[in-house]
Amino acid sequence: MGGVVLSSTIQNYAYCSLAPRSDAKISVTREDQDVRYGPETLQDLKGGGEVEFVRAVAKRFGADQGFDASLRYDALPGTGLGSSSALCVSLIGAFREWKGNSMTDYDIANLAYDVERKDVGVPGGMQDQYASTFGGFNLIEFKKEANIVNALRIKRETLNELEYNSLLCFTGTTRRSGGILQRQIESYEHRSPEIMQALQRMKELTLQMKDFLLTGNLRDFAEMLNAEWDIKKKLDQAISTEDVEKLLHAAKVNGAIGGKLLGAGGGGFLFLYCDSGKRVHVEKAVENLGAKTFPVRFDEDGLQTWRSPK
Repeated sequence: MGGVVLSSTIQNYAYCSLAPRSDAKISVTREDQDVRYGPETLQDLKGGGEVEFVRAVAKRFGADQGFDASLRYDALPGTGLGSSSALCVSLIGAFREWKGNSMTDYDIANLAYDVERKDVGVPGGMQDQYASTFGGFNLIEFKKEANIVNALRIKRETLNELEYNSLLCFTGTTRRSGGILQRQIESYEHRSPEIMQALQRMKELTLQMKDFLLTGNLRDFAEMLNAEWDIKKKLDQAISTEDVEKLLHAAKVNGAIGGKLLGAGGGGFLFLYCDSGKRVHVEKAVENLGAKTFPVRFDEDGLQTWRSPK
């Protein structure tokens, strides 16, 4: 039936910098954790997580020279913000800049998908790689013949109002989404009637939400968040938790119109849209339950690469 996703990017970034070496050794440094792997040859470089991404992307580009890779996240992996895909996209962007490869945004997003899902073996969809590559607000259509990114021309005043009333709420737990996503993939492959019906309804809601954004109808947009969340929870019993539902209830009692967990579910960040003048009340309510809140700042740009002065 094909899929459709409404996505946006926020001002949380994944960074990758590459510095060529004079030998064949490779090192990988997490700047935000002061952790370093290597230097070793590509074949001998050990480490999971980010190191696997570096190895996979280097192989895809046929790297025949050593380099030092420095990585940094603004958001923790496992929080539903697509940080792993953003890192993969930034790695590809850095290698493209270094090697001078000619690649379109579609090439980059598709390669990021292949690296993350096929080479490294992380289950999931394609929306995060496309969102990080293209940036901004997009309606992304996933079809057999091609994936299409439709940039949305949302009025500036609508975006201002959306930012002003929106809130990110960290539930306090990260999660590994692989199990949740793998079960959903299996249910889809077996054409489970309940899953197929839920996915079709979520697709319809997505298109409605797109229309509400374009027409500046943010209250109905927020109400659709609730409807989408109620349906999404039917896809897997691990998508929501008791703590998440407590946070959502407290937020709505204190002025949130709509909200849902971002990403696959199980933990990470809630996105909340608050009634005018109620955001501070919502912040206090969820923080009293132990959550942390952050403002939402949208970003219209996707992947950016540059060369540092020597």
